[in-house]
Amino acid sequence: MMKRKILFAAAFLFVAWAATSCESLSGCKVCKVVTTDSSNGDVTEGPETEYCGAALIAIEAQAPTTTGTLTSRYRCR
Repeated sequence: MMKRKILFAAAFLFVAWAATSCESLSGCKVCKVVTTDSSNGDVTEGPETEYCGAALIAIEAQAPTTTGTLTSRYRCR
C-alpha cells in the first residue's frame, strides 16, 4: 500500500513538472537581424533563429547598432 502512494506521488510530481515545462515553450519567438543602409535604403535580412527564455529577453533588450551607414537590429515575431 505504501509503494502505491509513493508511486502515485511520483507520478503526480512528474505530471506537474511536465505541465509547467510546456509553458516556457510558449515564450519563444523567431528573430532575425535586419540591417538597413541609410545611404541608399537597402534592407538586408539575416536567417531566422528561435530564441526562448533568457536568450529571448537578451535579444529583445539589445539596442540597434550603427556602423557607418549600416544600422542593425533584431526583429522578432
